[in-house]
Amino acid sequence: MSEIISIHSFRGGTGKSNVTSNLAALIARSGKRVGIVDTDIQSPGIHVLFGLEEDRIRYTLNDYLWGRCQIEEAVYDVSAVLKQKQTFFGRQGSVFLIPSSMKMSDISRILREGYDARLLNDGLHNLVRRLKLDYLLIDTHPGINEETLLSIILCDVLVVILRPDKQDYQGTAVAIDVARKLEVPKMLLVINKALPSLDFKELQQRVQNTYKTPVAGILPVCEEMFDLGSSGIFCLRYPDHSWTQKINAIAKQIVSVQGVQTGLARLKLH
Repeated sequence: MSEIISIHSFRGGTGKSNVTSNLAALIARSGKRVGIVDTDIQSPGIHVLFGLEEDRIRYTLNDYLWGRCQIEEAVYDVSAVLKQKQTFFGRQGSVFLIPSSMKMSDISRILREGYDARLLNDGLHNLVRRLKLDYLLIDTHPGINEETLLSIILCDVLVVILRPDKQDYQGTAVAIDVARKLEVPKMLLVINKALPSLDFKELQQRVQNTYKTPVAGILPVCEEMFDLGSSGIFCLRYPDHSWTQKINAIAKQIVSVQGVQTGLARLKLH
């Protein structure tokens, strides 16, 4: 049964797309079929991390939402980035990406006209079924809006990313309250861009006590991440780095989570 994982943050700049791409790569490297949908339509970009050049992109999520194509026509197989040398118990993992448009005219149209969120619901349902995905990761738009609420409703696991910052703390409280009202089966917090000088154990305990939600891990600021500059997937470039070890531990927690309802069942209900 497929699991739907929404990765969300209340504010921009938390590293949400970077965390999403690394989680997807690590889960796929374990032999799973993983889909990623960039629903951050107003400020897209996760395709850059996977090296998907714009001249390769014929259709995007925008085109599907505007009735220009079927959902499967906007899917791009980016599994080559994994550089797998051997199969995992006879099965290689795969990553399939649906990007959003980077064209200013398309972004302006979304801001001006919006779209029918029910089409996104139907598209995700078809995507999981047709690609036979083990996991579908949804890179959401920051804050709380219609597509964010839909992504939260659909998911089996909600991962909320925050920085150790007072504004992030306040916004995260809103996001968690909304998720609880929507009865999300499982929530996890990921603290990103933490200074290495912080006491991580104390920070984790304080955040867990504040939100009554488990902290899956704390990702530190690292110089190599800035050097990479979104030109690739960090965990694949630096497989032995301590940051990679931490994101790998988070990935293992996510895939071990079993939701009360499967993503497909929740899609049908909503």
